[in-house]
Parts: sequence; structure tokens; C-alpha cells
Amino acid sequence: MPRKPGADEFYAFFCAVVIVGLLAGLAGLATTVVLRSVEHLTYHYTFGSLLDGITGSSPVRRALGPMVGAAVAGSGWWILRRRADVPPLAGTIARHERVPRLTWSIDAVLQVVLVGSGASLGREGAPRQFASVLGDFGTAWLKRLSPGDREILLACAAGAGLGAVYAVPMAGALFTLRILLNTWRLRAVGAALITSSLAVAVGSAVTHDHNELHWRGAESAYLLSAHGLALAPVAFAVGWVFNKIIAAARPATLIRSWVLIPALAGAGLLTGVCSHWWPELPGNGKSVLTVSLASGMTLTSAAVILALKPVLTALFLRAGGAGGLLTPSLATGAAAGTLLVLTLNQFAGTHLHGPVISLGAAAGVLAVTQGSPIWAAIFVWELARPPIWMLLVFAVTAVGAHTLDRLVVRRQRLRLEDRAG
Repeated sequence: MPRKPGADEFYAFFCAVVIVGLLAGLAGLATTVVLRSVEHLTYHYTFGSLLDGITGSSPVRRALGPMVGAAVAGSGWWILRRRADVPPLAGTIARHERVPRLTWSIDAVLQVVLVGSGASLGREGAPRQFASVLGDFGTAWLKRLSPGDREILLACAAGAGLGAVYAVPMAGALFTLRILLNTWRLRAVGAALITSSLAVAVGSAVTHDHNELHWRGAESAYLLSAHGLALAPVAFAVGWVFNKIIAAARPATLIRSWVLIPALAGAGLLTGVCSHWWPELPGNGKSVLTVSLASGMTLTSAAVILALKPVLTALFLRAGGAGGLLTPSLATGAAAGTLLVLTLNQFAGTHLHGPVISLGAAAGVLAVTQGSPIWAAIFVWELARPPIWMLLVFAVTAVGAHTLDRLVVRRQRLRLEDRAG
């Protein structure tokens, strides 16, 4: 029978939770500042969003900026990977392995450089790693922490880092509980909520607690939940294809040779050239989501972005880059939803609300790529903060798409077992 922790262990754990939350917020704040600095340097702008900077830059800078940034990041990874391994965050936490503080910190900076210069990868990987590094360093002096407590704290640091950069406290806590730890233990739930809330509060010095996306309102419609359920098969199909593309693109082993420098530079150049016609493509995908919510896409641009966004993301991964996949999958889902709305409204005479369907599709695709529908729905809702009842629409689509994905996976597993038998 396990020994109940005493008062000293409880106070040490609570102290560590507070430290981790504050440091995770600092990690999110630092990576956001560096990311914006790289974006401004790449596209030579001072105010506005990345999309504003891209549309206001010259054609030469659009093409060469991502190429140079990718080459710089590739050079850094070539030097780093020749000297050290870069273990995955989730596996390191689950196996209670030593945190490679310097390696993860350098890797996080290189991720920010790559994404900030226009790579089609998510920016959430860097703050998760850096928050874990700071959390591990800041709690190393607390000797009464058990290995299980340290696992919880490192997972909380990663989730809180995610929460800080996107100003999504609930989604940050749920990321810790459902994706990293897969538990509802009271100790973990309390730690995740506290750390994510503290991190978002610290990160608000940069984010100002503003929503990542701006909701423009929707017509009140009781049929939106039915629309969300009908949207689930589309979201499942897009998410399934996205997963297949990413799985095929991931190299079997970490690329350590100098080849990753020209490979990443080539991916950056291709992204820059494409941005001449579709300036929403560079970056983690926020530009795509913003334009989708503003109903600013045409039928052609939605179709092109739906096709190119996952391909460019896969290209950077194949070339040896590192980064997150949350926002690229969200952007792909939003493009699919926009394409569906524009097609039905134009050719079938419907009057579907574009932003609702776009975000619903984004939630469904994210549920398929991450395997957690409730977390996906809450994450999307917190990004835009629409009326609370919209959470039901996102949840219906996310759960429906995830259920279809599980059914397909189960059928494939049964087929393999039948062949083996």
C-alpha cells in the first residue's frame, strides 16, 4: 500500500507547482517575443500581424526571407545534432529521463527561428520544451519530490507553456491531463489548472490576454449543432489525410547531416514563392484562421490552401525541421470548412455561416490529429472566445470526427489480425 505523502511533501509539491507555473509563463513570454522579432526581421515590418507584414513586403523579401531563416535554423540543427541527441518531450517525461536542458533550449530557439521566418509549422513546440527546461531547473532544489511528482510537474510545465503563448488556460491544463499524462488524478488536475492559469497570467504581459482569433459573431441558429454533426465526416477525412501525409513525411531517424541546410532552405524558398499568391501560407497557420473567420477567402484560395498547407508542413518535417502540428492542422481544417461553405453557398444556394463551419472543421481535424476531441473543442473555443454555446457545436464535430477515426483504426486493426491469423 503506497505511503500517504506527509505535510512536507505536500508543501514541497505546492511550492513546485507555483514555481513551474510562473516559469512556464516566462517561457511563453520569451518565445513569443523572440518569434515576433524574427517575423519583423524576416518581413521588415513594425506593426500589425504576420499577414500584414507579408502582404506589405517586397516579392524578393517574401521569397528569400523564409529561405534564409530556414537555412539559419538548419545550420544550427546541423551543429547541435552532431553533438547531442534531441529526445522527444513526451517520451522523456513518461520515462522519467533526465531533461537535456541545454539541448532542448537550443532546439527551442531554432524552432522559433524556423517558424518565425515563415515555416509551415506550429510555434507551440518551443514554449513547451523551454517551459519544461525552466520548470526542471527551478524545482531541482526541492529534494522531497518523488519521480511521479516530477513527471506531473514537467507535463504541467509543457501544457502551461502552450497555454501561455495562446492565452488558453483551460486548453493548456487539458493538454497536460489528456495528452501528456492521460489521467484525472486529483493531484495532477489541481497542478495543471494552477500552472496553466499562472502561466497565462504571466504571458499576458505580451498577449494582453487578447484572443488569438477575433470572433465576428454568428447568426443565432439552433441547427448549428446538426451542421456540426454533418461536418464530422468531412473533418475526419481531412484529419485522416493530414495524419497520413505527416506520417509519410517524418524521417525514420533524426537528420544530422549537412543536407538538412539546403533541404530546409529549399522548403523555405518554396513557401516564400507560394506566398506571392497566397500570403496566408507562411507561418504556423494563424493567418489562415484569421482570414477564414473574416470570410476573406475565395473558393480557389481555400482549395489551394487546403492542398498546400499540409504538404508544406510535411516538406519542412521531411527536410529535418522541428515544430508543432497543432496550428497547421487547425489551418487545414479551417480551409476545408471554408471551402465547403463557399461551395454549398455558391452552388447549392445555402446560407451557411462561414466562421462557424470553419472553426468547427478546425476542431474536428484537430481532434483526429491529436486524439482528444474534448480538448480540441475547448482549445478552438478559447482561441476565438465565441458565445459559450458554440462550444457545443465544436464538441459535436470533434467527437464525431474522432469517433469515425477510431472506427476506421479499429477496422484496420481487425483486418491485420485476420490476415495474421
